Amino acid sequence: MVHSASVTSWPTEADQIYLSRHAVFVLLGGIAALGCSCIPASRLRQLAPWMFAGTVLLLVAVLVPGFSVRVNGARRWLRAGGISLQPSEFAKITLPLLLASLATTRTQMMRHWLWGTLPFLLPIGLVGGLVLVEPDLGTAAFLMASGSLCLFFAGWPLRNFIFGCVFGGLVLGFGVGLRPYQLERIRGFIGAWTDFDSAPYQLKQSLMTLGAGGVDGVGIGNGWQKLSFLPEANTDFVIAVVGEELGLVGTLGLVAVWLGVLLTGFRLLERCEPHSFSAIAGKTLIAQLVLQAAINVAVVTAMVPPKGIAHPLVSYGGSNLLVSFISVGLILSLTKSSADG
Repeated sequence: MVHSASVTSWPTEADQIYLSRHAVFVLLGGIAALGCSCIPASRLRQLAPWMFAGTVLLLVAVLVPGFSVRVNGARRWLRAGGISLQPSEFAKITLPLLLASLATTRTQMMRHWLWGTLPFLLPIGLVGGLVLVEPDLGTAAFLMASGSLCLFFAGWPLRNFIFGCVFGGLVLGFGVGLRPYQLERIRGFIGAWTDFDSAPYQLKQSLMTLGAGGVDGVGIGNGWQKLSFLPEANTDFVIAVVGEELGLVGTLGLVAVWLGVLLTGFRLLERCEPHSFSAIAGKTLIAQLVLQAAINVAVVTAMVPPKGIAHPLVSYGGSNLLVSFISVGLILSLTKSSADG
């Protein structure tokens, strides 16, 4: 699908570059997943604070001129030797691991209204704030949601969730207020349902692409919308291409695969202690992958405002693909643990 979605209206050798680069990251991701699957859960728990600190340093480096690359007015990538790295993607791994580690070492303090809240909100607010400054509102909101999922699996009290939601809402509201174009995106999203002609071009093309596929699609490689009509066809909106070329059958099949991943992963984690590091971190990483896929589909189908959220293991992109593979490897490692504490 990456190769098919990367074909333009004037095919050149550049179209092959997408496929070859993606294949390289698939190979690297597979090796990384295999390596991560061999790391004991106890070791991951020890390394969690250090990995989180490394991610924070990378997020700070992104904001420093000279260390990062500005693309479309945003600083989200570090680039060296032709290789780009998006640190916010790695926060999707290190943040859940840190929160799971904190939850298992501060079990008694979690019930306290202050000391059971601040130690958990600080890391979420730190990475969320740094990503928000890049600016990347969608990823910042996703990281906050991921952190909330982790705390939910850890048994965080309801009153702490209420306090955390207020805190997160204020941070995100502040971010939207500083960026007027974010409000325009929300207005455009509403327009897609009230007045289709006023909807953003990207959303209109996405819905037209999905509709063109019908039930069984036009066949892999035969889609027309990817020929410079649908923006970001091989990354954020690759599912629209799936819908056009594989039809409703293909898109529902992909949804079924993700449901299978969710149910199978949770079933494997049943061997772990309910509130152990393995159970909390493993459930969060699985739910996070499925949630990201669901949000991407929701964006493509105009169910939520448009935002750059890639589809795990399907969209083109090195950092996201590598992080998705690493997440799978870590999940496999965590499912091997039975009583790690």
